[in-house]
Amino acid sequence: MVPLVLLAAVAADSFAAKYEAAEPPAAVAEAVRKTLAADALVVRRGDDVVMRVWFRQTIPVKATEDQIANGLTYREIPEGELVGVIELPAAFTDFRRQKLPAGAYTLRFAVQPDVGDHAGTAPHPEFCLLTAAEKDVVPELVVKNELITRSNAVNDGKHPAVLLLFPYYGKDDGPAVAGKGDGVWVANVRRPVAGEAKGTLGFGITVAGQWRP
Repeated sequence: MVPLVLLAAVAADSFAAKYEAAEPPAAVAEAVRKTLAADALVVRRGDDVVMRVWFRQTIPVKATEDQIANGLTYREIPEGELVGVIELPAAFTDFRRQKLPAGAYTLRFAVQPDVGDHAGTAPHPEFCLLTAAEKDVVPELVVKNELITRSNAVNDGKHPAVLLLFPYYGKDDGPAVAGKGDGVWVANVRRPVAGEAKGTLGFGITVAGQWRP
């Protein structure tokens, strides 16, 4: 018989994800809104919504037709490119153990530098950085330094607000939630991208869990 304490722990970490038709939050600028897919990725923990994510209809990549055919990685997304929009219905703790206020944010791709106090702080260096939706009103690429400045403002200038990306190489379009151990949970999906040709790229979005030094 499984101990009741263990059953409670499993139940507490039960996540589910599915696509649902939903309008982006009012704070999202019209120019950004026009780039988004109609369905949101909705992640729940029990009855509570953890996050809603509206991906771009197609995410821009710098990739040839052959690269797309052979399989893409996050590194084909230019840093500063808009990936989508996220809504946090309640305060959220990101992978850096930072408390992010409830609200709507844009998601833009960035790579963590492997130097200084960043070294060894995440299992993968690819992230989306969050910016308050009302402060990011056009979909065009944002240069990295400006993106970091905007994202820093979410935490009063302390550190960019981050959404850690795990690699996802599965063929299933998802969504499906998978555990990564140590309390880290990831929603896996495949999303359309476009470069010299069209294809899909797997995303593993961290929906729960923090860095453990």
